[in-house]
Amino acid sequence: MCRREGQKLFAKGERCSSPKCPLEKKGAVPPGLHGTKRRRALSEFGARLREKQKAKRIYQIDERQFKNYVRQARKERQATGEALLRLLETRLDNVVLRLGLVASRRLARQIVSHGHLRVNDKKVNIASYQVRPGETVSLTSAALKIPAMGESLNKKVSLPAWLERKGPVGRMVRFPQREEITAEINERLVVEHYSR
Repeated sequence: MCRREGQKLFAKGERCSSPKCPLEKKGAVPPGLHGTKRRRALSEFGARLREKQKAKRIYQIDERQFKNYVRQARKERQATGEALLRLLETRLDNVVLRLGLVASRRLARQIVSHGHLRVNDKKVNIASYQVRPGETVSLTSAALKIPAMGESLNKKVSLPAWLERKGPVGRMVRFPQREEITAEINERLVVEHYSR
């Protein structure tokens, strides 16, 4: 996926920072038999499609879910692109990743779906759950016994300003602002893709 988009998407967490990353091994050559040939310039449609695909791959959601997020973002009062990114960032699996409780988005989704998380002391096993300001996210005692979780909790991570964490418990202070979202997505192109 990283090679197709031509940049690191951090789909596998720490591996993207190591020499094992496909971009480090093979460069930004697209996968497949015809990846080494000279590429044509992208059309406007192609640029918008690539941006949409990149957003889907970063947050690891499918087309139907992504369309629903775009529809939901259009109903918001703020700009559609910013509302879309806010909805994607406040998904439970993404909040778990941003809090530094896990190393990758896949592991975050697995931890959520296996019931190892509590939101406001209630078990939540839906990765797309929208976390709201003031809600606390905590790991269960069973999750703390998992070796990968212990490694993640011991690492120092820089938290975004909209989150705070003490040990295995994190809290969402407020909704994220656009400048605090680190994903390299041009949300305007994504919204344009669905507006055609």
